[in-house]
Amino acid sequence: MKFPLFSACLTFSFAALVFGVAGCGSSQTINDKDSPEKLYADARDEMSSGSYDKAIKILERVEGRAAGTILAQQAQIDQAYAQWKSGERATALATLDRFIKVHPSSPALDYAMYLKGIINFNDNLGILSSLSRQDISERDQQASRDAYQAFKQLVDQFPDSKYSADARVRMDYIVNALAQYELHVARYYYRRGAFLAAANRAQITVRDFQQTPSVEEALYILAQSYDRLGLDDLRDDADRVLKANYPNSKFLQEGMSRPDNPWWKFW
Repeated sequence: MKFPLFSACLTFSFAALVFGVAGCGSSQTINDKDSPEKLYADARDEMSSGSYDKAIKILERVEGRAAGTILAQQAQIDQAYAQWKSGERATALATLDRFIKVHPSSPALDYAMYLKGIINFNDNLGILSSLSRQDISERDQQASRDAYQAFKQLVDQFPDSKYSADARVRMDYIVNALAQYELHVARYYYRRGAFLAAANRAQITVRDFQQTPSVEEALYILAQSYDRLGLDDLRDDADRVLKANYPNSKFLQEGMSRPDNPWWKFW
């Protein structure tokens, strides 16, 4: 699935109220005598050419010299984007949090929320790409949850924003990914004989991600774990729920999924 991302050669519509956007160009020399608008155009050129560190320095000057204006807000948003692209994820998120707190009525508030979600979302994808070589039970999914919360805030507060439709798609993806994560950990514990831990993680999947495809296997692992623990009543309850909701469940005939592929390849 391909998702649209903000382009460094684009600008927000409210920035057009300030001045026209400069095209992509070469590196610029910072001149304190230049107007904030000229400095901002230089910063955009630096971003367009991938010189994010230089852009950040110029944007900091723009924000200071144009304080209290729409241009200063634009510069702060662009700083967050440039910080993220230069590998300063934590700094970018802090910049966005500051923007959201200080400018609750900004025309770019919806984009700030969206960008916050995007930064965490892509951090999550970075983790997913390397999990096949690491112990999943030791990984933290906080970035996924943070991304979901940012997207949810956007959708709740700005349901008609041009970014909300994409945010909803990403929210669905995150929910399925988190459910798959919990399911994988449940499998991990079950296969190693840690049946109580497996039951606890399977129960999280069933309780917190009821609308995802992961629930079916989670119920099976729950029933099997309770069986190994000698908890017959709980086993029967889980088995009854599984059969009632998934009468043709493949897990009743085939057992758990085989770990042929990395857990996150569920599409």
